[in-house]
Amino acid sequence: MVVSSSEPFDPVIGDAEQLEPGLRRIVAPNPSAMTYSGTNTYLLGDTDIAVIDPGPLDADHLGAILAAITPGQRITHIVVTHAHLDHAALARPLQAECGAPVLAFGPAISGRSAVMQRLAEDGLSGGGEGVADDFNPDETLEDGALLSGNGWRLRVLHTPGHIGNHICLAWGDACFTADHVMGWASSLVSPPDGDLTDFMMSCRRLQKQAWRRFYPGHGDMIEDPAGRLDWLISHRQLREAAILEALRSGPLDAHELAVLIYHDTPSGLIAAATRNVFAHLVDLVGKKRIAPQAPLRPTTRFHLL
Repeated sequence: MVVSSSEPFDPVIGDAEQLEPGLRRIVAPNPSAMTYSGTNTYLLGDTDIAVIDPGPLDADHLGAILAAITPGQRITHIVVTHAHLDHAALARPLQAECGAPVLAFGPAISGRSAVMQRLAEDGLSGGGEGVADDFNPDETLEDGALLSGNGWRLRVLHTPGHIGNHICLAWGDACFTADHVMGWASSLVSPPDGDLTDFMMSCRRLQKQAWRRFYPGHGDMIEDPAGRLDWLISHRQLREAAILEALRSGPLDAHELAVLIYHDTPSGLIAAATRNVFAHLVDLVGKKRIAPQAPLRPTTRFHLL
């Protein structure tokens, strides 16, 4: 993950900010190096309200969501874009208050690629990104599924990469991109939950439509979706090139590569950078550009083919 935005984003935490007709945003009180100002919870609709990403398990944030529901409005859908705790943990407490069903692509491991499933079965665990392992929606959403309420309609786009069960939600020519496309930083891709091959495929899928605006899971709205997608793809291609160049000097593991390549990254984020590099290494093995000198692991050294 690399921070790439210099645009200020200083939301009032807990306030329901009107973004355009029929859409409000409440930022949760969970700022961090991985979540920026906090998780964005979106309230879509004027009467039938879809809550997109209820957010972290936080009583104040739950209160802010409920306080934003005015007379004549009711929560009809709770949509979770992916099973990370900062997006999914509040789903059941919110449901207990409003009774709406929880909808998502599936549990945390659903949508996981075959190579990542093998890594998980071989004992590779995540890097502490906060996966909601017990998350299970009331209703699963297949790719292409349509959700609707009074005055709005969403189309589900399965966009694995950041995690296998990640979805984006098309709302006309706007899209809720959750953690796949953010304006403040690139998305973390951390095996075995994240898969870079899938991530790039999902980016290219989003490129096929002319979008007006992206509403991400963290940070402000993205007014140039095409430009942002171009940047994300280019950024990953540059990382790949840097990895291949570094390996010309001899075999290296993911941590050694991260220290070399992420030389301007704070030391506290090197672990996350190492996971990102490992995602690239797995992708490059799949492309037959490199080979591991032992079973696939972040500690394994890789060499050029």
